[in-house]
Amino acid sequence: MGELVHRERLSPNCNDRKLPINMVVLHYTEMKPVETALDRLCDPEAGVSAHYVISEEGEVTLLVPEDKRAWHAGVSYWRGIRDVNSASIGIELDHPGHGLGYRPFAEAQIDALIPLLHSIIQRYDIPRANVVGHSDVAPQRKTDPGELFPWERLAEYHLCLPRPEKLEQGDPFDNDAAFYLALERYGYDITDGHKVVEAFQRRWRPETIDGQICGQVRAILFQLLLDRDRGMTR
Repeated sequence: MGELVHRERLSPNCNDRKLPINMVVLHYTEMKPVETALDRLCDPEAGVSAHYVISEEGEVTLLVPEDKRAWHAGVSYWRGIRDVNSASIGIELDHPGHGLGYRPFAEAQIDALIPLLHSIIQRYDIPRANVVGHSDVAPQRKTDPGELFPWERLAEYHLCLPRPEKLEQGDPFDNDAAFYLALERYGYDITDGHKVVEAFQRRWRPETIDGQICGQVRAILFQLLLDRDRGMTR
């Protein structure tokens, strides 16, 4: 790990894990400059942290050791897990976010993320389907890392699932209720229907995010479930 981490700035905002690590959650900081985000993530009064922060220039800072539970996900849920912080490693990407001028992620930043993510996935045997965005685990509250995050680039290195290219069923669900049940089966919290559809679109169909259930969205979800049931999502 030494060659992947450029500096340490240990945060007091952590505690003991209660679950084994089987997820990675990606965030953006929505604060600039990066030192502002680091200050907040190390502030005891803020009560938030992450394991790593990656600057737009590609500098990786360790804030919380991986064996500790960082406080990055907040109220969240993924595939039956409600204590996402205990089961995950949180990586914050230095970025203005939707609040300060949303834009593409810096190449140097993604170049630093890829080997770090590869190391984490290999060491903990994390399934590609469990490399997720904050909006996936907290769709009611969060939109990060957002529609411009280069998931497909990570997928090229087998670090996350790619968007399904071949859709075997055009429109497999009879009604919206069936779609929501399938979305829950895939792993999402469906408490807020509109927000969870937006989160799904943000990850899997980012060119249009309107919270509306359409045939394309239904077909993508069905293909993801098919691939998972066939054991193709490790």
